[in-house]
Amino acid sequence: MISDNIAGHVFTGALLGLTAGISPGPLLALVVSETLRNNRFAGFRIAMAPLITDAPIIVLSFIVFMRIYQVDLFMGIISFAGSLFLIFLGLECIRTKGLNSGTGGGKRSPLLKGIIINLLNPHPYLYWITVGTPIAVGAYENGFGNVFAFFITFYLSLVGSKIIIAVLVDRSKGFLNNRIYTWIMRILGISLFVFAVMFLLEGLKSFQN
Repeated sequence: MISDNIAGHVFTGALLGLTAGISPGPLLALVVSETLRNNRFAGFRIAMAPLITDAPIIVLSFIVFMRIYQVDLFMGIISFAGSLFLIFLGLECIRTKGLNSGTGGGKRSPLLKGIIINLLNPHPYLYWITVGTPIAVGAYENGFGNVFAFFITFYLSLVGSKIIIAVLVDRSKGFLNNRIYTWIMRILGISLFVFAVMFLLEGLKSFQN
């Protein structure tokens, strides 16, 4: 494994969490779009989604890790479902008219959006199956403290980095007029469409294997 001591697993968890937190992806796009549409607290709620969704994902990853031959079919279904939801969210962004407009936002809970997109995003599954689970198993072999250190630092970095991004985006809202905001939302919507296509292609590849 990467390390056999707590300090090593703290570093590993922090590095992987930060990388996942700031890497472009549908959840980060939602953090930015919801912060722009509403406020930083909406972005915070999106950022918290992995704390709710990842527990079943981690359990499932252990199951899939032991039965690897089932991964292709499962990831194909998840990818297709995620693609459809991303298209829906992308349309919401594109239909947004201005900073004070509720168009596209509705009364849907930002946290619920984050939960759904994270559950339908194949990347957390792939991460925990191929990276997180092997590290966690190796950490457990060196004591429970190592496992605890890895998970705590990973999620502190993952959620914390997205919260910081939400704060930075929220502070910039005062400098955005409705026209600029509308174009930003359209770009974010298009980015979600790109992710939708990527998820669809991943699903097709899974079914072809």
